[in-house]
Amino acid sequence: MPNPKRRFSHQRTALRRTNYVATLPEITLTKRVDGEPFRLNHNASAEGFYKGRRLPGFKD
Repeated sequence: MPNPKRRFSHQRTALRRTNYVATLPEITLTKRVDGEPFRLNHNASAEGFYKGRRLPGFKD
């Protein structure tokens, strides 16, 4: 059976690697006045609030 001399060309490898892009996390403003001004999306705050409600299990 014939085998290729090279596995992949440099151009093919480089084209595949161009899709690896670093993305910054999405940051939004918080609605609480006395809390932190920004928060990560889909993450609870350090005080234990998520979507304006206190999560169970966070102690003062």
